[in-house]
Amino acid sequence: MKVLAVLYPDDHPEEHPDVLASAARGLDLGDRLREAGHELVTTSETGEALDAELSDAEVLVTTPFWPVYLDRARIEKATELKLVITAGVGSDHVESDAATGHGITVAEVTGSNVVSVAEHNVLQILALVRNFVPAHEQVGQGRWDVAEAAQEAHDLEGKTVGIVGLGAIGARTALRLKGFDVRMRYYARHRRSPAEEEILGVRYARLDDLVRESDVVCAALPLQQGSQALFDADRIAQMKPGAWLVNTARGALVDTDALREAVATGRLGGYAGDVWYPQPAPEDHPWRTMPRNAMTIHYSGMTIEAQRRIAAGVREILDAHLAGDPPPEDYVVAAPGD
Repeated sequence: MKVLAVLYPDDHPEEHPDVLASAARGLDLGDRLREAGHELVTTSETGEALDAELSDAEVLVTTPFWPVYLDRARIEKATELKLVITAGVGSDHVESDAATGHGITVAEVTGSNVVSVAEHNVLQILALVRNFVPAHEQVGQGRWDVAEAAQEAHDLEGKTVGIVGLGAIGARTALRLKGFDVRMRYYARHRRSPAEEEILGVRYARLDDLVRESDVVCAALPLQQGSQALFDADRIAQMKPGAWLVNTARGALVDTDALREAVATGRLGGYAGDVWYPQPAPEDHPWRTMPRNAMTIHYSGMTIEAQRRIAAGVREILDAHLAGDPPPEDYVVAAPGD
């Protein structure tokens, strides 16, 4: 069996001994697979050069942080493919209907990095509200302009934070924000029970009401049909003047140009996140040079602890496949016959 792992590049793995999820390390799957008589091929290629390797692979390991955009055309050429594993959470880069229609199971390591991303949400909310990035940049510039840095710095306490999506990441974000004494509203397709709302410190609101009422809006929902460009020009226009938007979910949830315009004009107080579309983001992506941004590359779910959980989950899914069994049910995104 051939396992193909498409992971982000690392030209100096000797300098990054704890980084498991790079193409250089391959989630440390190589010895395990070779001992069982199988082959592991690792690469960072995601374009046409990948297709030759994919043509005879039985298992594809991909990741949201360096995704293979696996569409119907590519799936139809991968005639041996039986299993796609997302090393992380979020498999929207895979056309699941096309995959299952060709007998391919799509799985991901559910819950592996939800804590990591929730912490990053809080980090980026604070970075925006406290105007951290411009103040930090003054250090390197040799400047000391307190008035300039303080003009757009605020306390988070007392603000209204709206969380769009209250799954594993959204709920953990809410728990971590409770200590800041904020008012929290959430919108989700499935409303939480009154007891859960009390524990998390949240109250339900319709999406448009949440957007209008919130000082900070945090997107924590998967990219699904109907959520592309959820934050388009019209919805951004509904937000409070000067409100902040944080998105560690998926870049395609936000209209790229509408966001840049809103931030550039000061209509929004700022934007932070670590997700882009496409990924990796090209050098000329307009968000790279957008004012009032606290963007990072997509690494929020790649803490060392998260990588260890991801690697363990991928091994568990592969072991089941090698034994002729389906992946653990809680890891399955879509399977033939669903």
